[in-house]
Amino acid sequence: MRGAGGTVREIVSWDATGLSRAIAERRVSCVEVMEAYLEHISTVNPHVNAIVGMQAPEISLRQARERDEQLRNGRYLGWMHGFPHAVKDLTEARGLPWSEGSPVHKDRVAQQDALFVKRLKGAGAVVIGKTNTPEFGLGSHTYNSVWGATGNAYDPSRTAGGSSGGAASALALRMLPVADGSDYMGSLRNPAAFNNVFGMRPSWGLVPTPGFSAQLGTAGPMARTVTDLAWLLSVMAGPDGSAPLGGAEEGGRFRESLEGGDFRGVRVAWVGDWGGRLATEPGVLEVCRSSFAAFEALGCEVTEAQPDFGPEEIWRTFLTLRGLANLERHGLYSDPETRGRMKPEAVWEIERGLELGALDVAAAAQSRDRWFAALTEFLAEYDYVLAPAAQVFPFDKGARWPERVGGREMDTYHRWMETVVPWTLAGVPAIAVPAGFGESGLPMGVQLIGRHRGDFGLLRLAHAYERETRWVERVRPALLG
Repeated sequence: MRGAGGTVREIVSWDATGLSRAIAERRVSCVEVMEAYLEHISTVNPHVNAIVGMQAPEISLRQARERDEQLRNGRYLGWMHGFPHAVKDLTEARGLPWSEGSPVHKDRVAQQDALFVKRLKGAGAVVIGKTNTPEFGLGSHTYNSVWGATGNAYDPSRTAGGSSGGAASALALRMLPVADGSDYMGSLRNPAAFNNVFGMRPSWGLVPTPGFSAQLGTAGPMARTVTDLAWLLSVMAGPDGSAPLGGAEEGGRFRESLEGGDFRGVRVAWVGDWGGRLATEPGVLEVCRSSFAAFEALGCEVTEAQPDFGPEEIWRTFLTLRGLANLERHGLYSDPETRGRMKPEAVWEIERGLELGALDVAAAAQSRDRWFAALTEFLAEYDYVLAPAAQVFPFDKGARWPERVGGREMDTYHRWMETVVPWTLAGVPAIAVPAGFGESGLPMGVQLIGRHRGDFGLLRLAHAYERETRWVERVRPALLG
């Protein structure tokens, strides 16, 4: 297929900011864009099962025609005008499936849009479907009994990570211009590392969540360039009256140029495996360390150092707060019929929550405060922190989770993702950036971590690193031909 603006391959290969300009300048129509993406999805998605629950193509094309009509009438909705978009299946998008990957909700259809989905649509996006996720988002491996497993963009027999695995695989394979995700335990960072793209967990509260419950999770952006990451964040971020705990920073800040930062003398602390206390698959740390050269080329000073706080206490505190959070599904657990249809890891999380007492929760809250204070002190000495984005390379997608890593038995279904936990617990911003490929040809990434509310500065450094490395451009998935 060829439209006035380019072939299918050309259109889907444009970065999101380039696509946005082409639509705004009417060098390509929204219908041409939609046709290109739908054709590309039909060709590539069967190999990886990243996008699920798609609406009928004729509906997506009708909505694209409406976007073209708006442009003809001088009505430009925003940066995402005419973008085909798929929302992670943990999130409500009106009229589309909202299964959360669980057989308990396999027939559920969302009746409204989540807050950030309203913002995406308000900026012009056309929501065409959902991206796959593990059941209830639990576990960094995207498989479930409703939609099946999602394959890695670089090897479909391997996992795409999770819980934003569908989003990352679809993004890497150019089935979406940008993607949304959410992150509780590395769910934006691990899949980005596994699929050679960028994923950002913003400072907690920057992307608002309605209500008074300050959970550890947050929504955030994924993209193939850091500029696209920042522009999608500009749509998702900003205060809202429904989110009293959200921050006050407006999203427009993230549309400012990321160019021109001076990183000479910037101090970066490499925490690695915390002095051997975190299990890692052989080769992971070597790929991560290879990223140092790019930071040093920018003028940064990379030094191995860890905060003065034990990772064991961080892990215990995290488990307590995660168990507490999972009690929101106690209603499903309390019914034997629905409990029997939930995956064992979901049952385990709820039962851990039920074992907690008030003193356990109070102790965890105090521990979290101490950890934040220790990290704040550490970030007074160092400007940024660098850590592995995962402890293993993408593994066989037929496995439930890695039971043994670097010769050590994993005592929980998610212990192999401990590297992401400290930064979740502190609520600080973290961006997973590509670091390279292991001997098996599989991707790996590093987390670049900044100070609380230092999201823009973090994006500037990630952008400069991207210009030095260009991993997304240099190594494309074989499925792209």
